[in-house]
Amino acid sequence: MTLPGPVTKPKAVFLDAAGTLFESVKPVAVTYAEMAQRYGKDVPFEEVSRRFRHCFATAPAMAFPGSEGPGLRALERAWWHDVVRRVFEPAGPFPRFDDYFAELFAYFARADSWELYDDARTTLDALRSRGLILAMISNFDSRVLDIIRGLGIADYFDSVFISSSAGFAKPDAGIFHLALERHGITADEAMHVGDSPETDVEGALNAGVRPVLLDRRGDADHDAAVRIGGLHELMRLL
Repeated sequence: MTLPGPVTKPKAVFLDAAGTLFESVKPVAVTYAEMAQRYGKDVPFEEVSRRFRHCFATAPAMAFPGSEGPGLRALERAWWHDVVRRVFEPAGPFPRFDDYFAELFAYFARADSWELYDDARTTLDALRSRGLILAMISNFDSRVLDIIRGLGIADYFDSVFISSSAGFAKPDAGIFHLALERHGITADEAMHVGDSPETDVEGALNAGVRPVLLDRRGDADHDAAVRIGGLHELMRLL
């Protein structure tokens, strides 16, 4: 897709986190199902996958305005507890669910449960070499801060905005506005790169930021976004 009209050279690149820079070592549904088996709950991972997609998509926004510290982390944990509980709800009683959830939540907080995409670090290096402002904008929770430190990419970012503490979740323009205000730039001076047409592209458009859709699997599209197949393609847009 070609860009409509003149394009201001960006001063900042905003990037999504999971699904854009890194992914889980195993598919999320496989981890959910395998761990559940150890706690006496046997549900096929295909069913877990279907239920997870539905429950995650229909959950309320993970955004808690004004919350911080232990209170914020408790709200984040409760949000995930409800999502995971709903995933297994149709399968009947799950007597050891709380023990299961505690291990699951801790597992996804570990950096070694995630891995960088092959083109992530080289792209971040290239963006930095251009002198661009880099900000992470993610519908994640506080665990992402330890994850990106563990993966060795935290220092690339001038700022990190996560929906839970920002009080806005993509596609709400509010989280983008926070990033623009933090760095004293206008919307047409930034671009946002992410893998979700619904949250990343729509959110960027809502804020007037130029969207770039990262479509690694070749199955996503959005009429209003430039589509790239990997982060290595991003540099040609700058």
